[in-house]
Amino acid sequence: MTVQMSPARPPDIQRVHLTRGQTRAFYDSIAPYYDLLSEPAERPARRRALERLAPRPGQRMLEIGVGTGHGLAALAAAVGPVGQVYGIDVSERMLDCARRRLRRRRLSERVALRLGDAVALPYADASVDGLLMTFTLELFDTPEIPRVLAECRRVLRPAGRIVVAALTKDANERTAIRVMEWVHAHVPQIFDCRPIHLRQALARAGFAILSAEVVHACVPVEIVLGKAPGSGAGDDVP
Repeated sequence: MTVQMSPARPPDIQRVHLTRGQTRAFYDSIAPYYDLLSEPAERPARRRALERLAPRPGQRMLEIGVGTGHGLAALAAAVGPVGQVYGIDVSERMLDCARRRLRRRRLSERVALRLGDAVALPYADASVDGLLMTFTLELFDTPEIPRVLAECRRVLRPAGRIVVAALTKDANERTAIRVMEWVHAHVPQIFDCRPIHLRQALARAGFAILSAEVVHACVPVEIVLGKAPGSGAGDDVP
């Protein structure tokens, strides 16, 4: 099933004015408390995103923006001992939290972590079967979003699957969206993300949109499943 796109919208997405260094410092500072602050709100959307991605034993999976490692652990458990998971994050202290979680779950040997930036992913072309990104794409400045998604398309194998969960402008909760945008505009050092047009961004990057749904994690969050160009299995939508 392919979701039909609505006509292109005007470029009404807010800009992000924090530098990469400011973003890194912010997440380094909140890493020890991140789960307490965000996990209850993010957990349902992340679980749904993982269901949509449907990782299988033996596959190679990449998570961009690994945070404290909840998604990594789920991916590592799903791909099994012969699979491989890669993870990248801009914050070293977030990666430290993820490493500790993987050690507790005895999953460290299945996961390779990197400190880095998604605008230039340190992975080979067509090297992963699936890609997960939750509450990360909306942190990038508007001109960077196409660059990040182009990198995602590059590292995915033909017909590989991508699932992105992000704050969305494409929901009926106009008041909630306006509040998010107001807070982002006035205190970006605290609320460093803003809602985006996720389906439109993925379609423009060349992904076929297989499914899209809005869930509620205190604020409207869209979860989009896309497929990279090319032949191969993977059209089924779980």
